[in-house]
Amino acid sequence: MIIRSPIIVVVGHVDHGKSTLLDKIRETAVQKNEAGGITQCIGATEIPAKKIKEICGKLLEQMNCNITIPGLLAIDTPGHEAFTNLRKRGGSIADLAILVIDINSGVQPQTKESIEILKQFKVPFIIAANKIDLLPGWKKQKTLSFAESFKHQDNDVKDRIQNKVYNLMGELGKYNINCDLFNKIDNFTQSVAIVPCSGITGEGVSELLAMVSGLAQKFLTSNLEVTKGNAKGSILEVKETKGLGTTVDVIIYDGVLRRNQYLVTMGEDEPIITKIRALLKPCELQEIRDKKCEFEHTDEVVAACGIRISAPDLENAIAGMSVESADNLNDAEKIAERMKKEFHAVLIEGGDEGIVLKTDSLGSLEALAGFLRRNNIKISSAGIGNVNKKDVIKASHMKGKNLYYGIILGFNVGVNEDAERIAAEDKIKIVKDNIIYHLLDSYNEWKDKVMEDLKRQELMTIALPGKIKIMGDFVFRKSKPAVIGVNVLQGSIKPGVQLMKESGEIIGVIKQLQDKNITLQAAKAGDKIACSIDGATYEKDFVDNEVLYTNIPEKDFLKMKKGLKSFMTKSEVELMQEIVQIQRRNNHLWGLGG
Repeated sequence: MIIRSPIIVVVGHVDHGKSTLLDKIRETAVQKNEAGGITQCIGATEIPAKKIKEICGKLLEQMNCNITIPGLLAIDTPGHEAFTNLRKRGGSIADLAILVIDINSGVQPQTKESIEILKQFKVPFIIAANKIDLLPGWKKQKTLSFAESFKHQDNDVKDRIQNKVYNLMGELGKYNINCDLFNKIDNFTQSVAIVPCSGITGEGVSELLAMVSGLAQKFLTSNLEVTKGNAKGSILEVKETKGLGTTVDVIIYDGVLRRNQYLVTMGEDEPIITKIRALLKPCELQEIRDKKCEFEHTDEVVAACGIRISAPDLENAIAGMSVESADNLNDAEKIAERMKKEFHAVLIEGGDEGIVLKTDSLGSLEALAGFLRRNNIKISSAGIGNVNKKDVIKASHMKGKNLYYGIILGFNVGVNEDAERIAAEDKIKIVKDNIIYHLLDSYNEWKDKVMEDLKRQELMTIALPGKIKIMGDFVFRKSKPAVIGVNVLQGSIKPGVQLMKESGEIIGVIKQLQDKNITLQAAKAGDKIACSIDGATYEKDFVDNEVLYTNIPEKDFLKMKKGLKSFMTKSEVELMQEIVQIQRRNNHLWGLGG
């Protein structure tokens, strides 16, 4: 029985030190070559067992852990993405994750995102409480052991770090994560281990590696058995390689991959069947994307490993898609047919209601679709690639059913020109981001704005509270209709609304409003305008200085009460209560329905 290296994924919030931490382990300068200090593409590093033993030293003996796994295959995901490309049917190819959290800033938006996705794909994890070297008073020690370094710290620093850990435990408890310091846990199946560490000084790295290796070896051994069959893996990245054309960087998690075998994966629409020309394997403790990395050609590789594959017709390959090898074309075609069915099972096509979702890979689509569903957001269509004309037409159709569906969410994708033009014409909102939580926040902000606009439009269709005072010095006509100057004391008035006395007696209907011969749609508090009142006669039905109110139908009041009150001013709400009291003099149950 062959046991492969556990596949370890490193996730967490941007700038919390993921690459720096891995950099300390592999002793290369990968992270320093990245723009802005943030990893720009996905990479993989093989850490052999001998290196783990060298870093951990006596700690493994203290933990009663004899390393039997061949090593670790560490995946370094970008700071703005989770490990969604590392997918296989029904879950993730990652065996264990290290969730990196800056101990000084705690849980951040992408920390939450990582937790959500780890739970969704059912990947166990430990927590690296990073950047302990930035704690006030921390004294750097020449050791890779946190426990050893902790002994030499002042008492106030020890208290500070323990408080930080307790705070972190409290924050993570909100997400139903039971966790504690690694050396205080008796049952690792019930608690998540927290390992304080520093990617800069290396303190805590030995405990981190020991915990990852020990836990993977103890609890995941059955998952690490390599079958003797053909290889299965997942595409990390599609790229142009000088002298080789389009190549794919792949993580192989099971089986054996050989040169000259058939390779099967999915393109945007159809499966790709090609023949492997070359396998390029990185040297030990080198990273696939490292520009200084030297590759060696090999005839075959056994899981788990990171491998670069050169083959024809890979131009339409997509990151996050599964790959499998086959010994003959007949087997390859069977695999292709199965992959196509699995691919379309993940896509959402022809849904009756919901928003439109586009992502850069199948893995991110699965993760984001699951995240949106958990937040009760329906999806009518979900696909891979840039937002196109078809997506906008779909969203426009959905908008016709429900205004809240007139939006397209794009994760790590662009927008085609014709799609952008049609979206502007049809007023379809397109939101793009590379952080899941930001997409959700943008959607909620947009939805709130749509709701606000709808309610404001609805306010325009109902009678609003208004209070006016008759200005007897400006009588233009006494009746049929009465045209007279009024001062709007509170609220607002508009044509079509009935006016009533303080007693509740209705005197007539506002026919028209004018200011200096200009017809008005409405008048608000402070306006002094001419008002024509149909059905009323001045000095018979109302007199100089008399105060009149708008007569609000009960159904309009109930609408305000249920959902429109928040869009009214404090003065309008107070006036509404005054009108309610007038109405209840004649009907004590007025406004209590609904």
